[in-house]
Formats: sequence, C-alpha cells, structure tokens
Amino acid sequence: MVTVMTFCGIDIQRNKNSKQNAKCRCSLEYAKRSFYRAANRIFGKIGRIASEEVTIQLLKSKCLPLLLYALEVCNLTKRDLQSLDFTINRFSMKLFRTNNINVVTECQLNFHFRLPSVLLEKRREKFVNVYGAI
Repeated sequence: MVTVMTFCGIDIQRNKNSKQNAKCRCSLEYAKRSFYRAANRIFGKIGRIASEEVTIQLLKSKCLPLLLYALEVCNLTKRDLQSLDFTINRFSMKLFRTNNINVVTECQLNFHFRLPSVLLEKRREKFVNVYGAI
C-alpha cells in the first residue's frame, strides 16, 4: 500500500491510524529536509564571514520558500506548525550561537524574521481571499 504520494510538489501522507477512512495529511519531512540542505549550504559557503543580517536575508529569500512551498493549501495541525517553527528556531540557534530560546526570539524580532506559523497564517488568509470566492 502506498503511504506517501507527491502531487504538485506537496508530499501527501496517509495517516497510520486510519483503517477504513483514508485520511491524509501533508508531510513536512521533504520540506524540512530541503530547508536544512539549502540553509546548511549557504551557511557552509559564507560561514561566519557574512553578518547575521546578510545570512537572514539569504535564508528568507532562498530557504524559507523551500520550507513553505504550497503549505497554505494544507490543513496543518498545531503540531505541524510547531515543527516548522522548531526548524527555524534550531537554525537560528546555530546562527546566533546560543541555546537560549529567549535570545533567539529577541534576535528574530530585531531582524524582522517571522516564524513559519505566522507567515503561513497570512498566506492562508491571502489564499482564501483569492480562491475562496471561486
């Protein structure tokens, strides 16, 4: 039986618990793997040479789209959103050389770097406004 299927760049995964109802959800594994691959590649190339501001701009423009691609159409759970936020927070900890989440949150606020849960909420609202009336 097929457990994961890719459609238009979105991995759709069958729930393990559903026996008769074929409930599906979006899988975030490929998106997170793509984000980490791109972010580590950027971080490996520029390392500590570039400022945090430059690195964050590169993350926003090159890596975040890989993480958020087409997720506004998925019905994400709170756990999924927390998982996406954790991905960003862990990389921010690496970038800012700290394990303190309060420091990371403050840095993200200072650099105007919003978490995926916030970005996806805005993208979902825009998606519903554009395609909800059809």
